Amino acid sequence: MGKEIVVIIGGPGSGKTTLIEKLTEKGYTCYPEISREVTLEARKQGIEQLFLEKPLLFSELLLEGRKKQYHNALTEESDIVFIDRGLPDVLAYMHYIGDSYPAFFDHACREHKYSRVFFLPAWEEIYTADDARYENYEQAKLISGHLAETYKNYGYDLIEVPKDTPDNRILFILGQLSK
Repeated sequence: MGKEIVVIIGGPGSGKTTLIEKLTEKGYTCYPEISREVTLEARKQGIEQLFLEKPLLFSELLLEGRKKQYHNALTEESDIVFIDRGLPDVLAYMHYIGDSYPAFFDHACREHKYSRVFFLPAWEEIYTADDARYENYEQAKLISGHLAETYKNYGYDLIEVPKDTPDNRILFILGQLSK
């Protein structure tokens, strides 16, 4: 078996970051979600909410950052690299806000294929809002649906991760990877 580039997806507040942090603690190679980084960089340049004010620019920056993550993952020594969100997430969010995007967005999703996609369903009990997450739970659920649909449209079989403790969710993911 070759290198596995594994993406973990789900709507806002579904537990992705917690799982990535715990996998990192366990010694796995993990790449964090980059949208907060892009948002913070924009704030330094005086754009308070880049996603809301300039969604296409925000999405292009995310797409480029996620392509870079993908290419970096290919050069990692470890056999498995976990990534918090993948390229099709960008399109799912564009669909969610009803915005169009250039054809190269679609090409990027077709050219960069992940080995497996783990889907964390919307989970109201663990959902919390913060200064970088402006969506309410109902919006998070809608985004979750757009994510699932977008990844399926690119031919991915989503592996749904059960709602459970972070440690049990990780055991589930690692168990699926050993199959």
